[in-house]
Amino acid sequence: MTLVSFAHPTISKIGDKHWFHEINDSFPGQSFGLEVVRILHHSQSAFQDILVFESATFGNVLVLNGIVQCTEKDEFAYQELITHVPVMCHEKPAKVLVIGGGDCGVVRELVKHLEDGVEEIVMVEIDRAVIDLSIKYLPNMAKFHNHPKVKIVIEDGFKFLERLSSLEDSGKYDVIITDSSDPEGPAQEFFDTGYYGLLKNALKPDGIVAMQSSENIWLNLPYLCDLLNKTSQVFSNVEYCQCYMPSYTSGQLGLVIASPAKSRDLKNPVKNFDDRKDLFKYYNSKVHEASFVLPTWAANALEKRTT
Repeated sequence: MTLVSFAHPTISKIGDKHWFHEINDSFPGQSFGLEVVRILHHSQSAFQDILVFESATFGNVLVLNGIVQCTEKDEFAYQELITHVPVMCHEKPAKVLVIGGGDCGVVRELVKHLEDGVEEIVMVEIDRAVIDLSIKYLPNMAKFHNHPKVKIVIEDGFKFLERLSSLEDSGKYDVIITDSSDPEGPAQEFFDTGYYGLLKNALKPDGIVAMQSSENIWLNLPYLCDLLNKTSQVFSNVEYCQCYMPSYTSGQLGLVIASPAKSRDLKNPVKNFDDRKDLFKYYNSKVHEASFVLPTWAANALEKRTT
């Protein structure tokens, strides 16, 4: 598939180079661009437009519906924070559920905890094509897709969670990580109270859930306040943290961390792996704590969100 003949709304030729630009109504007035070396894959699955390309400086890039999901250069920042913040806040996160996460990056990070309390990892992804393409083009992220402790379920996350709502607490999860794409296509319903209610019903009473917020403080602060309001209608304990990612619009992405247990401390880990230098590239206990520290104007806005 040559760049000269390839046509896609996100790819354009400027001078003698081809560029990908992420332009979306959710991020008005700005875009994020990467120089394209070659197109690796393009298809329309049953659920979404999927593009994979090799970039000049960020390695291979996965794009869904025109929005960057991950790049080989910086994916570890997001994958580590969304995984290790909830897991390190839980004394024994034996059962962990991942909703979405077809690139298998969260699964890779969870495997690091198999000797520290995690016993069962279940990933529910609606689009098998994302998993298969990640195995082929993002092998470092998807390297544990066939791990014996990992169960992958190809199903709508809503339907999977609905079945869990009737289970006793022993069948529910200690940690749930929602690694959905932005609210486009099949991921649109992952940002409303109905979904948060399903999450709570699938979670043990002292469990923890982590969700990507699809927003950061620079893009649409009113939307972020509304999102946290919706989460607070379902969970009694809600916090917001952020990671730094150059490949995400504005260079940051926020995470919502929540629990039904009001007394649970989400900002401070109960475990510390800082002496294991080879385990993480982004995460450590200080980064965990600092990720919840926001600039004054943003902190004030989010504190007032319920008024």
